[in-house]
Parts: sequence; structure tokens; C-alpha cells
Amino acid sequence: MVLFNMQFEILDISGDVGIRAYGQNCEEAFVNAGIGMYNLITDIERIDEKQTIDIETKGDSLDGLLVSYLNELIFQFDTYGFIGKRIEITAFSNQPSAFIKIKVYGEEFNPNRHERRLLVKAATYHNIRVEKINSRWEIEVVFDI
Repeated sequence: MVLFNMQFEILDISGDVGIRAYGQNCEEAFVNAGIGMYNLITDIERIDEKQTIDIETKGDSLDGLLVSYLNELIFQFDTYGFIGKRIEITAFSNQPSAFIKIKVYGEEFNPNRHERRLLVKAATYHNIRVEKINSRWEIEVVFDI
């Protein structure tokens, strides 16, 4: 288990990998889950904020929204090579249906400049958890690799 300033930690799961992300609110935990996932793919400290993309997605619950959001980030990487360094939420709701709008700041992945870590295929519902514990939010999500 590797901790990153208590924003997220990487969970080693047999055959897969997971993230436990934290936040003072649900939105911050979502951002930290996305940043944690990007850190599975590469060292985001080497990513420059050259481009911005806007993403909007929905879910039937917070769990569904989390999976949809992370899988959209994976889709942007797999399809366009876009890797983020910073995520900003511009709209968020979990009532009555969950949705999120974000801006992601980053650039196109360059194998000559960026370390390739894990090939993250998808966020899954396996042991997914989005909940408030005492005064902070905590997310756990497992990825297929």
C-alpha cells in the first residue's frame, strides 16, 4: 500500500489493482480517485498541462457515477492518448440522478517522455465503495489491468 499525502493510496489486489481515495467532500474524493488512477498509468509529475478536455457523464448512483467517470478517463487515454494531471469539477450532483462535469488538464501521452506503468483496462464494480466516514469521504475502486 502506497500513500500519496492521504489523497489516495494504491491497493495491491491479486490480479488487479485498486485505489482508495479520500476527500473532505464527495467531489474531492472523486478528483483524488481520478488522479490516483492516472498515477497507476504514469508518473503524473511529468505531465504538462498543455491541453484541456471537458467530460460529462452520468450514473444511476454514486457507485455508477464513479465507474462511469473513471471509465471515461480511461477511454480518453485509450482512444486519444490524453493523460491528465489535474481534474477540476465544474458540476456535480447525486440527487435525483448522479452526474459530473469536469475539466481535465494534461497532454497527449508521449512514450519518449512519460513512463508507462500499468495498462488500466476498466474501473469495475467489484468491492466498490463511496461513503462518508466521520468527517471525510472515502472511495475504493478496483481496476482491471
